[in-house]
Amino acid sequence: MSGDEIQPIIVKKVIKKGGGHHGGAWKVAYADFVTAMMAFFLLLWLLNVSTDEAKNLISSYFAPSHPTVSRRDSGAGGVLGGMSMSEEGSMATNKQPLAEKMATGKKGQGESEESATEKIKGYEPADIEKLKEELKAREAKRFDVAKKQLEQAIAEDEGLKALAKHLMIDITPEGLRIQIIDQEGNPMFAKGSAEIMPQAKSLLTNISLIIAALPNDLSIRGHTDASPFATETGYSNWELSADRANASRRIIMDSGVEEERIENVMGKAANTPFIEEDPLDPRNRRITIILLHETLAEALERGEFTAQEGAKDAQGDDFSPADVKPLPPKDEGFKKTPGEFYFP
Repeated sequence: MSGDEIQPIIVKKVIKKGGGHHGGAWKVAYADFVTAMMAFFLLLWLLNVSTDEAKNLISSYFAPSHPTVSRRDSGAGGVLGGMSMSEEGSMATNKQPLAEKMATGKKGQGESEESATEKIKGYEPADIEKLKEELKAREAKRFDVAKKQLEQAIAEDEGLKALAKHLMIDITPEGLRIQIIDQEGNPMFAKGSAEIMPQAKSLLTNISLIIAALPNDLSIRGHTDASPFATETGYSNWELSADRANASRRIIMDSGVEEERIENVMGKAANTPFIEEDPLDPRNRRITIILLHETLAEALERGEFTAQEGAKDAQGDDFSPADVKPLPPKDEGFKKTPGEFYFP
């Protein structure tokens, strides 16, 4: 073969037999796609028909910053909660009490009978009885006016009208009792949390604006139902009810009620159910605000009766506080404390 000759190019043609279909893998992928689209449109439908309260509950469940994730600043275990090395630091210890119980200057809360009556020493017994009857009548009138104002405020506010069923007002031996009660499907707090819902905050704010004008001290109490609730750190219905009562206290104070008027903040857990025959009823979850009856000593101290006022006693006889013996010199050492935070 000479060098000038060009070698022929050989092309090998391979013929594949068969071909048919390409298998069923695409069907699986298509089925997954259709399922995902169905779930997506179902999610859109659920978001469209859900209320704002339901969306808030759902979002709070998945929020890492939500109080249910970690209830202690120094580590309390649980998801993203962490644990500290020392038992004391983890806040899981029971060595340190929640708060020292302190005297409030009130009879029955650290003040003796003699100490309470000392403030009205110098009045004749008959005068004291007249003043007590007058104070009782005035207080009853104030409570009645406050009750009507609350009912009217809710009836006139379109945003609060639907919450009327959550509110119950009555008179108890302790004073005027205002209860904010859970309803099925419409809770006042996020589940297992002290985070107050927007509608409950609005209702509590309106209540606070009215009671801010009254002189009576307040007792704020949190209640839960009997559903078992506890975490590995010991956080239970006791702590939950107390935290909810304390969250309510903050809103009440932000609405203009002085701190000195807060007599106590209590966590009652499920000890005093609203529906006794059904401890699991959602209505057992509630916040109770009690405007406590004033004692005569307290009323005299804040100047309830003045020499310029006229009044009538229980028998209808005219009398003026100027007709009774004057108050003894005020004890400058007496001072109200901020209140108590304890589990009864």
